[in-house]
Amino acid sequence: MSEAIIKSKQAQKEVNGIATEVVCTEFSNYIFVVLTQYGKIGTLISVTPDSRSNDISTPTFSTKVLLGKDEPLTHVCAKNLAMFISHEAGNRPVLLGLALKDSSIDTIKEIKDIIRSCKVW
Repeated sequence: MSEAIIKSKQAQKEVNGIATEVVCTEFSNYIFVVLTQYGKIGTLISVTPDSRSNDISTPTFSTKVLLGKDEPLTHVCAKNLAMFISHEAGNRPVLLGLALKDSSIDTIKEIKDIIRSCKVW
């Protein structure tokens, strides 16, 4: 019998004065990451490595909003946050739950560090 244990880690940290929670969960086909400053999942975005990319060193990513507001900034944040996760997880797709009050560059950088501390892949 194989073990079906789902690996999950979470962390909470104040980022620019806002309580920020990160939960990372590894599934066999996806990495699920929730980033919230509202205590809820928020907008759900699928970030998938593009297999048509010729250059393996710089893969391109497709983003698709599954639930929530489909805004250009959402896609930019999602790509910025999920690219390194996917790359480190063997180019697996990332499902990202995003509910941020502050999506400034500084906040995104700090959130990346929190994600690294919750690494499950």
